[in-house]
Amino acid sequence: MGVIYYGGAETPIHIEDGVLAHLKVVIATKLRRSESFTLSFQHGDGEPTGRTTIWLHPAIPLRFVFDEPVAPELDPALIQDLANSANTSGGIALMPEHVLRGRREPSQGTASEAPSTDAASSSS
Repeated sequence: MGVIYYGGAETPIHIEDGVLAHLKVVIATKLRRSESFTLSFQHGDGEPTGRTTIWLHPAIPLRFVFDEPVAPELDPALIQDLANSANTSGGIALMPEHVLRGRREPSQGTASEAPSTDAASSSS
C-alpha cells in the first residue's frame, strides 16, 4: 500500500502501489504544467466510511511513498483514462475499477515508470 503525503495534512492518503504509480504520472504531468485539479477517492478499510476530495496545486507539497522497491509496469490505457478524468471539471475520481486495473498487468504495451514518458500530455 502506497502513501501520498499532501501538504500539511495530518493523515496520509493510502492508495494501492499499482494505482498510485499510475496516478503519480498523471499528477506529476499536470503539476509540471502548473495545472490544478481535484482528486477524489473513497476511504479505505480501517478508515471512517466516506470519501475525500483534495485540491492538487503546484504550490502544495506532495510526496509519494511506495511499499514496493521496484516500480510496476504501467498501463498506458489507465494513465490515459486518469489523465482524461483530470481534465474534466470533476477532476480525477479514483474508482474501484482503477484500483483493479492498477493491480493487473498492462493490457497493451508497457511504459516504465522511471523514464518520464509524457503519456498524459495528449490530454490537454
